[in-house]
Amino acid sequence: MHLVAIGGVDAGISAALRARELDTAVEVTVMVADRYPNFSICGIPYYVSGEVARWQDLAHRTIADLEATGMRLRLDTAARGIDVAGHKLAVTDAAGREELIAYDALVVGTGVVPVRPPIEGLAGVDPLGPDDGVHLLHSMGDTFAVMRTLEASAAARAVIVGAGYIGLEMAEALVARGLAVTQIEQLPEVLPTVDPELGGLVHDQLVQHGVEVQLRTKVTGIMRAAADAPGRLEVRAESETGSRVFFADLVLVVVGVRPDAELAAAAGAELGAKGAIAVDRRMRTTLPDVLAAGDCVVTHHRLLGSTYLPLGTTAHKQGRVAGENAAGGQREFAGSLGTQVVKVFDMVAARTGLRDHEALAVGFKPVTVGHEADDHKAYYPGSHRITMRFTGDRHTGRLLGMQLFGHRHGEIAKRIDIGAAAIFHNMTVDQVSDLDLSYSPPLGSPWDAVQAGAQVWVREALAAG
Repeated sequence: MHLVAIGGVDAGISAALRARELDTAVEVTVMVADRYPNFSICGIPYYVSGEVARWQDLAHRTIADLEATGMRLRLDTAARGIDVAGHKLAVTDAAGREELIAYDALVVGTGVVPVRPPIEGLAGVDPLGPDDGVHLLHSMGDTFAVMRTLEASAAARAVIVGAGYIGLEMAEALVARGLAVTQIEQLPEVLPTVDPELGGLVHDQLVQHGVEVQLRTKVTGIMRAAADAPGRLEVRAESETGSRVFFADLVLVVVGVRPDAELAAAAGAELGAKGAIAVDRRMRTTLPDVLAAGDCVVTHHRLLGSTYLPLGTTAHKQGRVAGENAAGGQREFAGSLGTQVVKVFDMVAARTGLRDHEALAVGFKPVTVGHEADDHKAYYPGSHRITMRFTGDRHTGRLLGMQLFGHRHGEIAKRIDIGAAAIFHNMTVDQVSDLDLSYSPPLGSPWDAVQAGAQVWVREALAAG
């Protein structure tokens, strides 16, 4: 049996590893569009900041590690078309040579492409690009281009268009390199995946570290600045107060991604939410012997059903399921809760499950309650407050969502995992208090912070009727 996987990041490599793990007789070939298989794209900001000294260290596994599992890597090889009836994949290598690769099972893990918003200078007859200092950021190639701009031009000013996870992490990275950073967000608050109450706390953290934050502001154009301008690029924007101009040596445009589903769609695969490839819980597409996984496919969400929610953790899990089933298994993807966490300077924001408006949209009767508690006993030095928001169903008491904001040493990531595990197993908010969690004064409290928050939700939900 020959399994071919397209994509050398999370889903494709996970599929290949799982198939070889289950059956060493399975022949596995992975098509990698560049020369950087199994690299942590999530780690790019920490290489840019200098916290990760060598770009090679971003690799989860080296090429030698991967090949030692028995898989064959085809680097700099782009998939061009799928012959579904003939079970063949058309590919082109770096030299332009075309080839047809026969497969018994195919896993499509083509991932995403960055959204390129309609900004003058990003598209048209004379678009600006990396050599001009304007960057999208999604691949190792993009990363090297950013580093060339930083190192070759003695960049002093940066404008970041977008204030989602990558935008926030890159703001911190560029501040660490000594740049003056302006962050421009079209929406009313940064980090719009959490409630504004927590987004505002992230906003404050940016400002405290010198980032100029511009909200409700839409970038309309990027152009080369005049020779005497304080920066080689001019960024034009519109806000409620009128037109603005910002100068920069480097501009990052990180406003989101979209699924790269064109290869599968051209072969006749059905598409779903947001134009992602439709798959079932076993990661099967509507094409025979073609599976798909990762950021290019729809996501089974345990509370929302079929949606689109690209996350690295989800891609790893889906890829593992696809690889197992390609090798003859019957495993199902258990589903996502959209659990996410981001560090912004000294603070951390995290979420899992649903926010109030998301719960309403799928028929729950949500109640969201905020609370604050110490991350460990206040009498032990170094305690910090954790700001929490719990969302539960008014009628059943079921925990639907949790959001946290606190200090980087406050175990925010692990505490949001308590919420993720509770929601995964359909627990009520009240049952969170029953969990047997660890306690020591330097590390927590007899009632952990999230349990204290759960108890406040129960009291206020009962009081509200």
